[in-house]
Order: sequence, then structure tokens, then C-alpha cells
Amino acid sequence: MKSENHRILIIDDERPILMTLEALLQRHGYRVDTAPNASQGLKLLKSKSPPLVLLDLQLPDADGLETLDRIKAELPGIQVIILTAHDSLNNAIESIKRGAYHFISKPYAPEELLSLIEKALEKQFLLREAAQLRERTQQLEKRLEMAQAQAPPIFKSKPMRQIEELIDAMGPSDANVLILGESGVGKEIVANVIHARSRRAGKPMVKLNCAAFPQTMIEGELFGYVKGAFTGAVNDFPGMIAAADGGTLFLDEISDMPADLQTRFLRVLQEHEYRHLGSTEILKADFRVIASTNRPIAQALSENRLRSDLYYRLNTFQLEVPPLRERKEDIPPLIALFLRQFSQQLGKSEPDIAPEAFQKLLDYAWPGNVRELQNAIEYAVVLTRQDLIGVKELPAEIQLPVVLQQTGRSPVAAGRTGVQSLDDVERNTILQALAECHGNKKKAAELLGIQRPTLYNKMKRYAIEI
Repeated sequence: MKSENHRILIIDDERPILMTLEALLQRHGYRVDTAPNASQGLKLLKSKSPPLVLLDLQLPDADGLETLDRIKAELPGIQVIILTAHDSLNNAIESIKRGAYHFISKPYAPEELLSLIEKALEKQFLLREAAQLRERTQQLEKRLEMAQAQAPPIFKSKPMRQIEELIDAMGPSDANVLILGESGVGKEIVANVIHARSRRAGKPMVKLNCAAFPQTMIEGELFGYVKGAFTGAVNDFPGMIAAADGGTLFLDEISDMPADLQTRFLRVLQEHEYRHLGSTEILKADFRVIASTNRPIAQALSENRLRSDLYYRLNTFQLEVPPLRERKEDIPPLIALFLRQFSQQLGKSEPDIAPEAFQKLLDYAWPGNVRELQNAIEYAVVLTRQDLIGVKELPAEIQLPVVLQQTGRSPVAAGRTGVQSLDDVERNTILQALAECHGNKKKAAELLGIQRPTLYNKMKRYAIEI
């Protein structure tokens, strides 16, 4: 990691050590700035922005640990190696807790120090690369979301076209929206469209999945916190509400938000004010809320997963996204969209789909909805080698005959209600066994505890053909 571009700042009041270190590092290709005290060191930190600081804990004008805190506050991603005498070893260990990369005791071997410096710079390089990659990814995702939201609609089914018409009507308003639907139906896509067609489209859309964080973390993620508000709060964090200022806050799986936090959030919606954890300062909040849940509303309310007062505040507009099995017209345009996206990502030419494979995709029940379809197309694009997706390139569960796929549906979804006859029970049991054995009749017979001829006779009796 040695390079002329790697600048190192040394803050140490012992001039002989300062000069020796400067000479050593310059011989190994580093650019070096030196400061004999904390005051000058912090000035150089602002003007030079080095990726690495060598910091002595015994300084004439400031406490070393306080100087470390100020360095990390000025440049949170900077790496700091502590130079310490034996009698300040406890402070050195404390400095690690406050964010220092490592410490080295005086006197030190040059080889040991150089190795430590190289590792610290390598970490800094990787952190910077990761941050740049995250930023580029976020920018690409944002452009893709905006492009998808503003492009001509890909949904062809009547219920989805009705949802789009309602979005166009309510888009200019700041009314809160609650989106309902099973997991994977595309609730986040609908939220993206609402934001992109609103007057807040030029401002951020901030997303918080309430089911993705433990209860101890979600409050800090949402409201933000000040340094020292709780164990582990080593820096100020503005929070999602602040990040959404002027834009839209999307709360995915709102019924998984802790009940006491729902109460606090309701007050924010009513008063448009909030506070960071650990602070008494009142802050203003200007954002639109879009929330979603995959739980039936009646169930969420009866189980107290969603407070009724918050529900009524969020439910100015309610959009229910139907499952994909109830809107088969949307499957072809979604397939085309995902084929184009994954082909571009993988640098492949866009493949065609064989008619029998396309029919499999149309006939499948899609219990995982749009997300499952997206994963299936990605799987197929990765596997295909001849620019043609056949049945064998589809996931195994989609390759099964339709009669076996239907066994996974609920009695209501399959069009059956009430008590089943013994014949129905036996037929469904055979279908379930065949499905679990992926159509292998020998294994299915063994699973059922009957002979193969018996299984064949029962399949014939119940008109089961695979």
C-alpha cells in the first residue's frame, strides 16, 4: 500500500522521535507532515486530510484521548495509530475502544511500525473503496427506481392499472399512503412510483425496513441519536427522519415496528417535530409517509401489531397490491423487464424463452410473487448458454407438472372449502408425495408405504398424469 499519495501525519512533542519517524517514513515513500502538539496537529488535519495519523498520547497542550476523539469527529474514517509509553498502556487500550486502529509501545522496532502502518492504510483503502462502491450502487439504484417509476407502466392487469390511476390522482398531494399485499408482490415498486410522481420527487426517498432491525436499534435508526446517548453511540447519527426531510419516508413492514415506538412516531406525524435520542433539542420534520405491511389489516389490529390510531393516521389512501397469481397478465412484461436487467448486469445478450418454458412460467402459481419471478429469471439467465431459455434452465419447482405445483396452495386458493371427502384426501396425499419426490413414482410409493403397482392404480383412478 506504499505510495506517494499516502500522506501520514505525526503528532508527537518529542522532537528526536518526530525527526526519526519522519526520516523513516520518507525513506519508504510516504509523504509526512509533523506537529509537536495537538493544536498544530488538528490544523494540519483539516488542511491535509491524511488517511493515517500517528498520535502520541502525552501531549503538552491536550489530553491524548480527547485529541483522538476530535480527530475521529473531524474525519470519522481516518486511521489512527497510538504511540504510547509503557506507563500509558491502559490509555492505549482505551483508545482502541474510541476508534483507534492500533497502538505501539515506545521504543518500537521500525519493521513492526512499518508493518502496522501498511495494514492500517490497507484497511483505509478498503473502507474507502467500500464507501465509494456503496455510493455508486445507491446512485444506480436511485436512477433505476426513478427510471422505472417514470417509464411507461409495465403492468397490464386491470387491478394494477387501477392502482396507477389512483397514484396519478394522489401524486401531487402529501397524503400518507398504506400499501397492503403479500410478501414479494411489489409494494416497494409501488412506493417508488408514488414518490417519483409526487411534488417531492426531487428530494430523497428514505427506506426503513421495520422487520430488519432489532427493537433496540430501530428507534435510533429512525430518530437518530447524539454521541453518548447509549453504549456504542460513538458519533452523532442524524437518523432516517432527518434524511427524509423534504422527501418521502418509506416504512416497510410497519406492523413489525415496536408498539411504544409506534406511539412516538404517531406524535411526529401529528406535530411534525421530533428529538434525537439523548438530546432535548426539538427538530422540525417535513416528510411524506408511505408505509406497507404484508399482514392482513384486521389481523394486525386484532393482534396489536399495528396501533389503531397510527393505522388511521397512515390510511389516508390504501392500496392493495394483488398477488401475482391473480394477475397473470403482468407476468409477460415483468419477464421482459427482468430478462433485460439481468442480461445487462451479466454482460450477456438477451436470451429468448422457448414456448414450453414460457408456458411453465405462465402456469406456475408464484407463491413468492414478483420477487420469486425475478429470482427465477435471474437463475435462468445465469444458466443459459445458447441464448435460449428452456425448461431445464428454470428452477426445479417451476419445472414440475402443474398438478403437482397446485398441492402447495391453500384450500381456499385451490377453490375448495369445508370438509374434504376421503377420495379428495387420498388424491391430495398422493399429489403431495409426488411433489415432494419431484415426480419420482418409486420414491413416492416408498414415501406412502405402498407398492408401485398400487400407486399406478390409484393415479389412474384419480386421473393423475405426470
